[in-house]
Amino acid sequence: MYPKTIQKLIDLFSKFPTVGPKTSARFVFYLMGLKKEKVEELLNSISDLKKIVKVCSFCFNPFEPSTGSGQGGEICQICSNPTRDKTLLLLVANETDLVAIEKIKKYNGLYFILGGTVSALKKTDLEKLRIKELEERIKNHLEIKEIILAFNSTTEGEATALYLQRILKPWTSSELAEPKKITRLGRGLPVGGELEYADEETLSSALEGRK
Repeated sequence: MYPKTIQKLIDLFSKFPTVGPKTSARFVFYLMGLKKEKVEELLNSISDLKKIVKVCSFCFNPFEPSTGSGQGGEICQICSNPTRDKTLLLLVANETDLVAIEKIKKYNGLYFILGGTVSALKKTDLEKLRIKELEERIKNHLEIKEIILAFNSTTEGEATALYLQRILKPWTSSELAEPKKITRLGRGLPVGGELEYADEETLSSALEGRK
């Protein structure tokens, strides 16, 4: 029912997470009502997103390389910070969870973004996770002593944590010279709660009470 140009943009917006056709159509008609310079500003920002922003080769967090940064600009500011505790590795599902924990300023270790969660351990969900990369991090960075599983207190979050506990179990064996400690966020985060929307006090309590 829409002109081909409008429909094509609606279809593109519909591919965004949680965005359906109706919301996509609202986006398109909102753009049509903007002044030309505002649309150009949006287009330039999207272009800069692809040109400037990189993904950290260690934790997979997006960042903007600073002038003269080490590691060829492949390591983010968190991972390259010499004051961070290299013995701690906190696993989160996505970038917004990392930001939520970093905001409370109660954690000074490193991160690893898994890339999602699993729903009833579906094969398609498992294939999206950075399990191989995670195992490489643990294998190649012997200084890591504690791995913290920081996932939402939801069905998917619980399934992901249980799956990772099985995957990481060999690294906790007492037969190893330096076995890893696997911990999870403690009480404080309500059942069904999401890290992204938790207040700082709740997140701090959950982090400090990990076990």
